[in-house]
Amino acid sequence: MNLGAVRARIERAARSCGRDASTIVLLAVSKTFPASCVEEAHRAGQRAFGESYVQEAVRKITALAGLPLEWHFIGPVQSNKTRAIAEHFHWVHSIERAKVAARLSAARPPHLPPLNVCIQVNVSGEASKRGVAPGGERALAEAIAGLPGLRLRGLMAIPEPGADPGARRAPYGRLREMRDALAASGYALDTLSMGMSDDLEAAVAEGATIVRVGTAIFGSRERTASNHEAAQPS
Repeated sequence: MNLGAVRARIERAARSCGRDASTIVLLAVSKTFPASCVEEAHRAGQRAFGESYVQEAVRKITALAGLPLEWHFIGPVQSNKTRAIAEHFHWVHSIERAKVAARLSAARPPHLPPLNVCIQVNVSGEASKRGVAPGGERALAEAIAGLPGLRLRGLMAIPEPGADPGARRAPYGRLREMRDALAASGYALDTLSMGMSDDLEAAVAEGATIVRVGTAIFGSRERTASNHEAAQPS
């Protein structure tokens, strides 16, 4: 496990652009890895974990209920999985439809605080990527703002990989501008969920507050049966 190396990368990236590294949350993407890996990371000081497959995640969350962990759902939200997500997670990064947002809000147990959510934006306009098209984030933000079970925190993106540092920074810069425009309109947004193992430095330079890192921490993933869950229609 390479948590120390990833934390050092975040520290260097923050220092190089004059940021305080303590304002950047490392989200350890533990999807497809067993609960024992999450436990090991927790012993090394890691608290926030990202999952994409609901059934697999709920098993881990239940098994590790005694640990003070924060669980983030980062995969596509299927309509038939909204109740399980609303009941077990602290964050959802991948809201792209008002209908799904409404279902999550309705399913959030009343004894829990509102579910923290981000709007996923298809910032590079790729046909293969999920998320609202740039410009669609405003209408979705307005819809989420009226839902009592949700708290809109910011935006998330998984842009097309760039061949050079400048190309990698550009889409993250666009996402930051979208977040800032919404904030200027009165939305209390404090989150930019962007950057992964290969490009976290570019994301930090453009203002990322959460970086989602899996491979650089846990190693390469093997495709398992649970991977098929995210491919099901919503």
